[in-house]
Amino acid sequence: MNKNPRFILITGLLLMQTAACLPKPNPNVQIKQAVAGTVAAIPTYTPYPTIVPYPTPSPMSLAGLFCEYQFCIGHPSDIAFFDVSAQRNPASPSSYSQGLMAAFNDRLFIQILWQLAPGTSDPNFLLDLILEDGVDTRTGTMDIKLIHEMNVLYTAITTSASSVLPHGGSGAWVCGERAFAWKAYTPEENLARALFDEAINRFRCK
Repeated sequence: MNKNPRFILITGLLLMQTAACLPKPNPNVQIKQAVAGTVAAIPTYTPYPTIVPYPTPSPMSLAGLFCEYQFCIGHPSDIAFFDVSAQRNPASPSSYSQGLMAAFNDRLFIQILWQLAPGTSDPNFLLDLILEDGVDTRTGTMDIKLIHEMNVLYTAITTSASSVLPHGGSGAWVCGERAFAWKAYTPEENLARALFDEAINRFRCK
């Protein structure tokens, strides 16, 4: 092996030039890939056949409060958010300007996504981003409400991402210079809306 210092220096400079010429990754593509990878981790199970009807699950409590990156949002107290961006690339964790968090167990899957969007008043573009093409399907009509002086969009969805969590909902809003989007997969049709309403009612940003 050639250990000449001049040879090593020239080799290093060539590698740096090559890396600088590589195309920069599209953050939207990276987010889509991260979302898909996280959804793939949702626990699944094969239910045992039975003739006894399952009891209706009790409503989930949103006693938990996630407060990081200069915003707070309510969530069920028995699950915790983790940084999807950092899990996929430790060198690019979530930050104030952009992030992707997820929380899940065998009864619920939640994601929250945010991006800097100065001057934007319509968060619908982020709703399009968090919903997976060919996986998530909007159902019904878009609901728009003014909550905490924010225009909040919400749509019910169905999903093929998980056979045990086929229902769900997604919402989006703008707070300050950032746009936010939220998505949940649930076992029951109306559960996601109740969760979203509680989560957004406790939302604050700085």
